[in-house]
Amino acid sequence: MIILSLNCYKPLYDYRGLLFEALYMSLLRRWFDPIRSSWFYQKPSRQAVLPTDQGLQIYLRLDDVYSYLAVQQLNHLDDILSDELKPLKVIISREAAAPPNSMSHADWQNYCLNDAKILARQHRFSFDETPELPTPESLQQAEVILRNTPLTGKDFLYLLEDVFHMLWQQQYGKLRTLYTMASQQHSPQNFPERIFKDVPVAASFFEFGGRNYHAVDDLLRLARRLRQQKLLTGAPLFLINHIEWREHLINDAEELAQIQALKPELDLFIALEDPISWLLLAYIREELANYYDIKLNVYPLPYQGRDWFDWSLATRLSKRTEVAFTPFCRPTEAATHNMAQLYYSVPEEQQIETIHCILEAVWTKGRDLSFKAHFEALRQQLRIDSLLPEDEVLQRLNHNDQACIAHHQPDFPVLALRIDGQQYVFNSLYRVWLIESIFSHVLEQQYKHDAVVSFAQSSGASKNEL
Repeated sequence: MIILSLNCYKPLYDYRGLLFEALYMSLLRRWFDPIRSSWFYQKPSRQAVLPTDQGLQIYLRLDDVYSYLAVQQLNHLDDILSDELKPLKVIISREAAAPPNSMSHADWQNYCLNDAKILARQHRFSFDETPELPTPESLQQAEVILRNTPLTGKDFLYLLEDVFHMLWQQQYGKLRTLYTMASQQHSPQNFPERIFKDVPVAASFFEFGGRNYHAVDDLLRLARRLRQQKLLTGAPLFLINHIEWREHLINDAEELAQIQALKPELDLFIALEDPISWLLLAYIREELANYYDIKLNVYPLPYQGRDWFDWSLATRLSKRTEVAFTPFCRPTEAATHNMAQLYYSVPEEQQIETIHCILEAVWTKGRDLSFKAHFEALRQQLRIDSLLPEDEVLQRLNHNDQACIAHHQPDFPVLALRIDGQQYVFNSLYRVWLIESIFSHVLEQQYKHDAVVSFAQSSGASKNEL
């Protein structure tokens, strides 16, 4: 009977255990996070020398569009790679990793194709205007060609790039010819720098010194790392139109006024427990919104579990964007709910200033908003007399979550930019440069339209003929 009685109270014990665990975690973070984060941020930035014994490896998938962009950079990389890292190891996999952020396979594929098209336009990669996934037959033929070719070194890299062009530009006649030659005249080769291994690959990446670098988004960071370790023999010329933080594409006063007149608007869907949310919001507000007169709308999301983040990445982003960071106290789920409650308890016209103050308190002053004293002090600072009821806060968070999911993006924050009757949706710190790029593209389209109108008027055409 005693055992049965204890079992009856087991849910109560589980609840108390979870409550104790949450309080204990909050207490630990409140005490130690500000100290640890300040020390981590201020410690001398001595770059660890990564081991070179495994060389430099790139993981590719023939049906991965980022692999297609990556192979177009390999010959230049091979030209400047030191002998210590040669030959570049190419690992080709047939296994796709699970899509990120619970996306469906179809949504992930559509996202990748659209994103690659944007990258190709920005950095002048070769890319089809209407990209299609290669057919299963063409993928099998391409693999046979690459398995059987006796070419090595740069000759193999040139062949690799050509095969990817044939796959992604539907040059199936050329591919079939090469396949016939490879299957009839050669047998599978065995070279240590060319490996066919089925390992999960979501998107092409480099591996160096035990660290992974996205083959496109992290290419410049990889190049800086190799240069620091004196593993490059020349200047890297990758991603030629890369836009640096705090660099503006539009500096002409007349062009700037044209963008401002279009009244651009930017929605940000942010995870409150993610420091990237603070760093990007502060950067966009200070550097872009004020400059281009962008109307900002912030939509906090329910807790996403992103408080276990990469401290090094956040620190690097803070220093590159020149946005204040640390001492911080990583928000727990309870803290994010309190943050959202403060945000939604002020009038709409004060919300941008309010969310900036809330995130600033957490990520630069070490405030734990699950702790009543910190919460009340910030509430007093924000002059909030009455709080929005908890059920209404949850309702708004869930509504934001559904709107964010509908954008089908793989990472946070999710950004939706509206200008000149068009909406552009993108995500993460790796695509903030798109704001500047889109503005430049809008101006370019306006100039083209104005030129057509001017030509038509000079030639006597009516508006109906345009």
